[in-house]
Amino acid sequence: QVQLVESGGGLVQAGDSLRLSCAASGRTSSSAAMGWFRQAPGKEREFVAGINWSGSRTDYADSVKGRFTISRDNAKNTVYLQMNSLKPEDTAVYYCAARRFNVIVQETTGYDYWGQGTQVIVSS
Repeated sequence: QVQLVESGGGLVQAGDSLRLSCAASGRTSSSAAMGWFRQAPGKEREFVAGINWSGSRTDYADSVKGRFTISRDNAKNTVYLQMNSLKPEDTAVYYCAARRFNVIVQETTGYDYWGQGTQVIVSS
């Protein structure tokens, strides 16, 4: 079992930056690719960014390309999401997820472990 804990959310203004962190514990050897998802009120959970185990491959939703950067530090069992130029439409609960396979996928069903989420609110 892998436990994921997100942190770093908060209330910011449009144009500001935030860095989210996701700390993994437990059987971290059971997880490979990781991803960030978000869910806004009344909407489905959507893929934001993903990264493979080595960090050599990343993937982003079109809506965040050029603004968000995903990275990981395996020595610290932590994945990060650097979010720049935030927009009000980025407001959502952000979730970290891990999967047992080392291939990034965008479907929520492809992930085996989930964190509890961290709220990000971007005011205009």
